[in-house]
Amino acid sequence: MRRTVLALTVFCSATQLAHAENSLFFCSADDKHVRFTLESGFEPGEGHKLNHFRGALLMKNEAAATDFGKIVLASANLSHHWSHGGELRLEVFYNGGEEAGGQTVNLIVAADQPSKSAVAFSGTYELLVEGGAKPLAAGGKVSCGTK
Repeated sequence: MRRTVLALTVFCSATQLAHAENSLFFCSADDKHVRFTLESGFEPGEGHKLNHFRGALLMKNEAAATDFGKIVLASANLSHHWSHGGELRLEVFYNGGEEAGGQTVNLIVAADQPSKSAVAFSGTYELLVEGGAKPLAAGGKVSCGTK
């Protein structure tokens, strides 16, 4: 019985250590064009494999907001990701289909973490909404952090 408890304790501790080594990034922006939050997790080591991605995006531009509403984002919407040497790059693509009047959203986030010890850092975003009567191109500042 003691061996079982000891083995279980060691296993749980190893799981927590492995979880702590993963890189978890979150980014958000809130301005006159858009409000969004993104969260992405990467495994440590070679390749920085993506563990998960999720987010939410709310268009504030009146022309796009009526068609989109709140967009819930998942890993399938992440078309490109990069996390290496303090750089974080995410490209998110959402096809609204008929529900959004045939419009699509392309969101690109680029942020740089000045040092590995920096918990908060910043960057920029670029937003492109196409397919509707009036395309929208916007950009702004994004705040990011890591856990």
